[in-house]
Amino acid sequence: MPYLRFKGFTEVFLEEITPQVVAEFAGIVQIPQEIVKIELLPYQIITNTPLSVEILMFQRSQEIHDAVAARIHDILSEHGYRNVHIFFVILQRNLYYKEGRPLE
Repeated sequence: MPYLRFKGFTEVFLEEITPQVVAEFAGIVQIPQEIVKIELLPYQIITNTPLSVEILMFQRSQEIHDAVAARIHDILSEHGYRNVHIFFVILQRNLYYKEGRPLE
């Protein structure tokens, strides 16, 4: 935890950028790199669906969320992906369970 879920990218590309994304995300959020989870979500396009990055994490300051989104955008833009939707799904500690018990 946290989870960064990429949708619409190739597995080869995601594997290429994962070390940089994990290192920079962990640095901004100030967490160990080992707990950052990267996932590639399979999907089938039904309507015009943009590439996206969904970030599931606990609430941080707006500045941290802004910095994370900006850095991910920069990394993707460096590889030609400029129009990617990046959004956060904010989790609550008391609703996040490990071994059947909430974290708080």
